Amino acid sequence: MYDVIIAGSGPAGLTAAIYACRSGLKTLLVERAFAGGQMAISHMIDNYPGFEHEVTGAALANSMKLQAQRSGADMVTEEIRSFELLGDVKKIETSKNTYEGKAVILAMGAEPKKLCIPGEEEMIGAGVSYCATCDGAFFRDGEVAVIGGGNTAVEDALYLAKFCKKIYLVHRRDAFRASPSLVAAAKETDNIEFVLDSIALSVNGEYAVQSLSVRNSKTEEERQLFVTGVFFAVGQIPKTKLIEGQVELDEAGYIRSDEGCKTNVRNVFCAGDIRTKPLRQIVTAVADGAVAATAALGFEI
Repeated sequence: MYDVIIAGSGPAGLTAAIYACRSGLKTLLVERAFAGGQMAISHMIDNYPGFEHEVTGAALANSMKLQAQRSGADMVTEEIRSFELLGDVKKIETSKNTYEGKAVILAMGAEPKKLCIPGEEEMIGAGVSYCATCDGAFFRDGEVAVIGGGNTAVEDALYLAKFCKKIYLVHRRDAFRASPSLVAAAKETDNIEFVLDSIALSVNGEYAVQSLSVRNSKTEEERQLFVTGVFFAVGQIPKTKLIEGQVELDEAGYIRSDEGCKTNVRNVFCAGDIRTKPLRQIVTAVADGAVAATAALGFEI
């Protein structure tokens, strides 16, 4: 029996593990893939406090993982199949084991949203990607498109601009949700072309991506962007499917919680991108992790 089980090892989960262990709680951290979550696949991070210069996402993720392990957290790499959160004893069933805990911190994060346009699913791994830092190097000296208007889309375009010949930044509106500083940097980058007021229609190609079809929503003009890669950066979907019907969610599927990261279920807490919040960044995920672990310290037995 664990005092607290943490589901997910992104920055929120890793920080929660560090704080829980330092508070003397017997802690288990369950992760299906690799530690760090989206942070681990971020090329460079330059807005995390304490680093005068940029740090790679992989390096920051590894440091957090090692600190959690040094603090005493048990860590397993297993896929979670189900949660039982409503009883006094919380149970998590994985692909290999069933674990019991007095409290649970949900930190599974979110995953990329798909546009579900023709060719998108068929071309995954053949030119369609949801992670520029993971797959960008495969398109060195090539021409690619990035779809989206938030920070992730503009950051992806700036990253790809370092080694791709041409980047088309496709956005359905004429104004970006991304921070003004990022947009300004993209405008100053010669090999980034803005394709605004444009909707992606289809990804085209027989065995690999050859072009992206877009339509201008104002002029109705259709255009072919001859690219070999298309990077989708159109938002996230919270990983809350397994807890539907147990924990209260908002309209978008994110967990509703108070500022203490408490859910509507006794001794169940949440942290990071999975919960309703105005800003989803590494620094806010880390803060959530610390708050959730501190809240778990006072769980009712």
